[in-house]
Amino acid sequence: MVDVTAVQERTAPQPVLRMKAGLTEAQAEERLAKHGKNRLTTGKKKNACLLFFSQFKDLLIIILLVSTGISVLMGEITEAIAIITIVFLNAVLGFLQEYRTERTLEAMKQLAAPEAQVIREGRVRSVPADELVPGDIVVLKAGCRIPADGLLLEAEGLAADESLITGESAPVSKRAAESAALQNPPSGPNRPDMVYMGTTLTKGRGLAYITVTGMETEMGKIAGMLHSIEAETTPLQKKLDQLGRYMAMGCLGVCAIVSLAGILRGEPVLDMVITGLSLSVAAIPEGLPAIVTITLALAMGRILKKNALIRQLHAVETLGCADVICSDKTGTLTENRMTVKEIQLCDRLYTIEEGKLQGPDSSGCEPLRQLLQAAVLCNDAEMFPEPGKGTPRQPVYTYTGDPTETALLAAGAAAGLVRPALTRQWSRCGEIPFDSQRKMMSVTVKNAAGQRVTYVKGAPDYLLNRCVKCWTLSGIQPMTPLLKKRILEQNLGLGKRAMRVLGFAVRESSGDKPEETGLTFLGLSGMIDPPRREAYQAVKLCRQAGIRPVMISGDHKNTACAVAKQLDILREGDKVYTGAELDAMTDEALREAVKTASVFARVNPGHKLRIVRALKQNGRVVAMTGDGVNDAPAVKEANIGVAMGKNGTDVTREAAALILLDDNFATLVSAVEEGRVIYRNIRKSIRYLLSCNIGEVLTMFAGMLMGLPVALLPIQILLVNLATDGLPAIALGLEPPGKDIMKEKPRNTNDSVFSDGLLSTILFRGCLIGLTTLWVFVSILQSAGLEYARTAALLTLVMTQLFYLFECKEEHKNIFQIHFFSNPQLILAACSSVVIMALVIFFPPLQAVFRTVALTGQQLGFIFLSSCAAPVLSAIFSGGRVFSGRRKSAS
Repeated sequence: MVDVTAVQERTAPQPVLRMKAGLTEAQAEERLAKHGKNRLTTGKKKNACLLFFSQFKDLLIIILLVSTGISVLMGEITEAIAIITIVFLNAVLGFLQEYRTERTLEAMKQLAAPEAQVIREGRVRSVPADELVPGDIVVLKAGCRIPADGLLLEAEGLAADESLITGESAPVSKRAAESAALQNPPSGPNRPDMVYMGTTLTKGRGLAYITVTGMETEMGKIAGMLHSIEAETTPLQKKLDQLGRYMAMGCLGVCAIVSLAGILRGEPVLDMVITGLSLSVAAIPEGLPAIVTITLALAMGRILKKNALIRQLHAVETLGCADVICSDKTGTLTENRMTVKEIQLCDRLYTIEEGKLQGPDSSGCEPLRQLLQAAVLCNDAEMFPEPGKGTPRQPVYTYTGDPTETALLAAGAAAGLVRPALTRQWSRCGEIPFDSQRKMMSVTVKNAAGQRVTYVKGAPDYLLNRCVKCWTLSGIQPMTPLLKKRILEQNLGLGKRAMRVLGFAVRESSGDKPEETGLTFLGLSGMIDPPRREAYQAVKLCRQAGIRPVMISGDHKNTACAVAKQLDILREGDKVYTGAELDAMTDEALREAVKTASVFARVNPGHKLRIVRALKQNGRVVAMTGDGVNDAPAVKEANIGVAMGKNGTDVTREAAALILLDDNFATLVSAVEEGRVIYRNIRKSIRYLLSCNIGEVLTMFAGMLMGLPVALLPIQILLVNLATDGLPAIALGLEPPGKDIMKEKPRNTNDSVFSDGLLSTILFRGCLIGLTTLWVFVSILQSAGLEYARTAALLTLVMTQLFYLFECKEEHKNIFQIHFFSNPQLILAACSSVVIMALVIFFPPLQAVFRTVALTGQQLGFIFLSSCAAPVLSAIFSGGRVFSGRRKSAS
């Protein structure tokens, strides 16, 4: 039970002076009606039906729906059913992948404490956190989650983990507010006299006067930023829309040309219009939308096996466009775990690597032993052996408590000084908690013989002022000005390397209460949140792939720069900016600054959002990684938002399109590679399908112009489009990555889907397919009749497409240079198409359905040789190159 009268009158705001017992229930209800629930409001939820029907808004899908209507009007019911089935299945697949992608603000609610200890009517009671109102007095203790933003009335050794809001890994010390602040409650982040919704107290206790609730809190402001961010179409969606426009124009062109040509020849106008519409429908690759969706879905499965979860289907491919990765420092590039790296005695340096103490005579150095004993005993954190891990002699420990103090326990364990054993030898009999004025913590401990020792830790400059001696390798020496100067220089050196520095001192004590004067200085510890091991190689691979890494951190400038230099993110000539400098910049100035900046430090969520937007305005495709709540707006704004799966918050995971399940930065690089592979493979599928459809249309169109009978019946064209084109095109989407894919520059999102000579290749090979088919049709027509000619044309069309299928494996090689067996699924798909054609031609029931006849051996040989001519001619005319240009290397 908290004594409410302990709220001192000199610090209490006037409302609390009049109501030391807190609000009454009537006042609380009145304020609740005025201010509303202490909740984060959500945006308008996407209705499941609307989400499903949104799958039909792509231009390519609309064209297919129009084609379905035309097929019905022309009496081609079978074709209409086939097309509508494909469109429906595509919509279902897309809907299932994208369902539940808009729950960001719902997840934010989970960060609020479900219950809060509040003083009302003179008693401490537990109330639902969403019923807190401004003016409530909340009881705080170590481990509790802050339910709303509040001003501190009391703070005893209070520290809060605010990394979710600020990005800083170290807990922030808190103090009680001054009377002036209490009478006019302030707002804003990074205040030492305030606590913030969603953050956690790591130690201490206190009372907080709630100033704002719900959407007015700092957490609520972040939620408001998420409301304002609109989802953008991905580069692939834009390219498919572009492809749809091209196809729409192509269909209208085919219809117009065929109709006009027939009318000029004297054919009936209505017949020619119907024929033109029939050909335009044949020109559409019905399976393309489904193939793209299936290819993306399969890629999601492959990425999942690499410990990354894609939440938005088209985001898979967007990864391949990324040319800037903006990464949060804490928890993303670093381990989000403070670690003691160096112990600096007055005249000797020790290091800790891989949990082992390194340095001369580490076991026999008395000042080192005393320092580590001070680090372990002057400490409120705890350590416990993990069940089933390690051995009885060398157990593996888990730590609980303040991150700085757990780091000190781990440093002691590295030298064999573990807290459970030490506390059995030395029991605490007195303490003075850390506070922001003294910047020190002191404990007095005693052993079984009654000997008492006081250990002190704290800020070195404050601690040195209380030290009269220094424990050196030669023994205890008086603290001279020269010795003090040397220690301060050592402190400065550790600080310049972005380490958090603590000093340690000791003295004998006559009583239980710690004495903080006449101390003997022991040394310094330097700790840092170390970079992840895998981040080094990941950054190297990003640069090799032409991707610029940028660090965006809420931490101090020196700390951010030190980590960025270690990881090779910050290079010679790169710029570093702080949040204060960004505040002074216009949007135009920021757009210029981001061109050369590699590190942004001391930034808040609003700054991160501006940085991402500035990069996007410069034409960059931005991937933003993060784990804290403070990262969520920028993660959602980025072209591809990336969240951490293990240590990330629900908020950021829901805002992201990609989640790294192992929190491994290197996993992101693998996902980027997969994104590049996806786009390359989709281009291969588009190349294959469009060339094949052009071949079909040319066969029909040229035959009409020549006055020949219809070369292929509608049911035969449908068979080719659905049965023998679909599986091979899907198999192309499974092509493995080339060895050079991560040595190329990211592609330009403004490039057409037909860039790098793809359009000329499609037209050239489509013409070869069509002319070869027409050549066989005419030859067989003259020698064997119409039924044999149509069957031969059907088989030739399929065979030339299957030869072309293997050409599509490589963008820059011809059929004589590719590796045929690198994709087993492709071989299986080709074999399936051959089996289907064999059944259609030689199985009587199917002969009746598809109007085919069994061909002779001589006819089959002629078809095979004719089909082989197309890839040979392609290799000759392309000079061994399929495309006219190659993508430039990133180097």
